[in-house]
Order: sequence, then structure tokens, then C-alpha cells
Amino acid sequence: MVFSHSDDIWTQCPELVAGVLFARGINTRASVSAQLARFSATAEARMNGGIESALPEVQAWRRVFAKMGLQPTKYRCASEALLRRLRKENALPRLHPLVDLCNAISAAFAIPIAVFDLSKVTGDMQVRHATGSESYHNSSGQLEHPEPQEVIYTDQGGNAHARRWTNRQSSLSAVSAGTHSVMIVAEALHESAHEDIRTLLAALMQEVALAWPASASKARLLTRAAPRFDYTPAD
Repeated sequence: MVFSHSDDIWTQCPELVAGVLFARGINTRASVSAQLARFSATAEARMNGGIESALPEVQAWRRVFAKMGLQPTKYRCASEALLRRLRKENALPRLHPLVDLCNAISAAFAIPIAVFDLSKVTGDMQVRHATGSESYHNSSGQLEHPEPQEVIYTDQGGNAHARRWTNRQSSLSAVSAGTHSVMIVAEALHESAHEDIRTLLAALMQEVALAWPASASKARLLTRAAPRFDYTPAD
């Protein structure tokens, strides 16, 4: 499959840097407790008793959300929502070893990370503006349609796998007990995004290999100059 951002997205957000990792051999048997504790501690140390909205990574996403006409306190990027929960509850949600790991890394870097079950994705996936005809399944499994021009993740089957860019993922491609192959995407727009996404990708590769030694993965950094990742399982 091919993962990309549309030309319009790159035009509107030329500072965007994305990291994409494809992995297969995922299961629920991995133990990630030590990793979660380590990355959660990093996240808490970064906030140092402050609030998540003060972090430059979060501020950059707040500016983009404001440009999209979204209220920053009503619609938060995924990393801000995780950090807010960590600050208020001193814990992150536990759902699936891979999702839990990605959430902890997301909090540590303050960068949104999305994880998609590839068996639920039809053809290529692109981040682009919605037409309004795409189908999105909310957390309850109910069908919604994104607003026209809303930034979404969408595949060739007309499925919207995330709404409001990095705000909310679809339940359709959520990782579950039967998930084997995944695509993981991290996106940032702050000043040091290029360096930070590169570091985050390296951490993801290392931690996934540690938790799932039999897994196989391939990662790539995407920028406006190199905006596409064409992946096949044989890569």
C-alpha cells in the first residue's frame, strides 16, 4: 500500500514532518509494562508539574487546529489528550500492548501517534480534505460522515480512519486481539519536528522489536520533498 499526504496538506502545512512504520507479527502476548513505565516517566518529567498545552509540540498542533476552525480546548490532538489524562489520572489507558506502547511513546514525545490495523484498510491511505461522503465509525461503531474540507485519513474504499486529522481515530481499523499487521504514523509541526520524528521513529523500531522479537518492520521519514511511503510486505 501507499501512504501519503495530499498536495493541499503540504501546501497548507509545509513544516509538517511525518514518520511511518509498517510492522507485522504483532500479537497480544507481549509484555510492555517496563516500557510503559519508562516512557510515562519521561512524559511526566517533561511536563514538570506544568500543563501539556505549554509544550511546543502541542502548541504547534493547537495552531493548526485553530486554522482548521477547531476550538483547541474542545478538539485536542491525540498527544495532548493523552498528556492531559496522564496529568489528571497519573496513568494512561490500557487497551492492547501495541496501542499502550504507542500511547506512552506519544506522551513522552508529545507527538500524536496513530495505529491502524492494516487488514481493515482498503488499498492506499492518504491524509487529505474530506468530500463529506466518506464513512467514519465512531468509538461506538456508529456511522458518521466527516464535514466537507475536514482533514481526515482515508482509504480507497471511502473509509475515514481518523477525523480532524490527529483528533480521533475510527473504530473500524482500531487494533484488536486479532491484529497482525499495522501501520503506525507520527506527525509533528514544531520547530524541531524533523529531528524529533527521526528520534521517535528509531524509538518505535527499537521498542516494537523488543516487545515482539519475531516481528518485521520498516520505517520512513516523510517530508514535503519525500512525501510518499510505498510499502509491500516483502520490503
